[in-house]
Amino acid sequence: MTNTASIAKGLEGVLFTESKLTFINGTEGILTHLGIPIQEWAENSTFEELSLALLNGQLPTAAELAQFDADLKANRAIPEALVEIIKGMPRGVHPMQALRTAVSYLGLLDPQAEDTSAEARRAIATRMIAQFSTIIAAINRAQEGQDIIAPRMDLTHAGNYLYMLSGKEPTAEQARLFDIALVLHVDHGMNASTFTAIATGSTLSDMYSCITSAIGALKGPLHGGANEAVMDMLDEVGTPDKAEGYITKKLDNKEKIMGVGHRVYKYFDPRSRVLRDYAEVVASKEGKSNYYQILETIEKVVVDRIGSKGIYPNVDFYSGTVYSDLGIKKEYFTPIFALARISGWCASLIEYTGNNRLLRPDAVYTGATDAHYVQLQDRQ
Repeated sequence: MTNTASIAKGLEGVLFTESKLTFINGTEGILTHLGIPIQEWAENSTFEELSLALLNGQLPTAAELAQFDADLKANRAIPEALVEIIKGMPRGVHPMQALRTAVSYLGLLDPQAEDTSAEARRAIATRMIAQFSTIIAAINRAQEGQDIIAPRMDLTHAGNYLYMLSGKEPTAEQARLFDIALVLHVDHGMNASTFTAIATGSTLSDMYSCITSAIGALKGPLHGGANEAVMDMLDEVGTPDKAEGYITKKLDNKEKIMGVGHRVYKYFDPRSRVLRDYAEVVASKEGKSNYYQILETIEKVVVDRIGSKGIYPNVDFYSGTVYSDLGIKKEYFTPIFALARISGWCASLIEYTGNNRLLRPDAVYTGATDAHYVQLQDRQ
């Protein structure tokens, strides 16, 4: 006899630890880091500052932030051996496969990799936060047969990524927009990839193994690939005048709408509200207002039809449009997610392993209980 009532499918509602980093109230559409609303972080802060705040568990001083910024810049370059590995990757590989392999190889090159002390984890976290953007930009360039561009030390983290991607210095507005997009994705509580990183970390494995595990979890389309799917949907719709009919048919057939709905949020994802405003402005400037108009129509129909069921647009609904307008190809949307989330992964790892307990869940057994071994020659 089994007790299936004790099963929490997908671990939904299961509490396994405490955290001071991120709070989510899905019913009211609230997301805070260190108690500060995500809207305030997006309006006032930067990727660098939020990353440091999460690593420290508090807002940094000006001097602390300046030192962290200097440390990030000093660690942007990646080892030449890794550059050669990236150049030698087969053409057409999934960018997340390439990122996973690159980060794993990076661990082979780090003499501090096996040190699991708090000090070492913090130093490794800083290096990985700095190098993720360089790795992802290098993968993108190499896959397109282009020369890899070395990082610059005079640009912001966001601005430097856009520069390494195209070889052109972005405008201040473009750099700031990308910075805001990164801020919105830095951390989101105990999502699948963060939990995976922590599960690996709970064994006291090295940071590179933990982050490689997280990348593998993020690669899955149920976690990291939704914003790419939204762009596919926009291309399928084609023009704004077809949006209402398209989405109405989808809803009538009870088909999934990409970028709509969330396991946690039963109201608007607060990150989507921030990106919506920027998406409108940028789409207009880049001559891609069609995309925004399609999204606007889809959102209106979705809210009218199923909003009462707690199904609303999430952050992926508008993020793909923003990335596209910045010249980022859709197959790199998920790596960009990782570029931002590396800070949250590292911060959560450091927080959890500071008071570590090996994660060892159980399952309700539903198999046979009175079986006996049958010799091979006697089996039918």
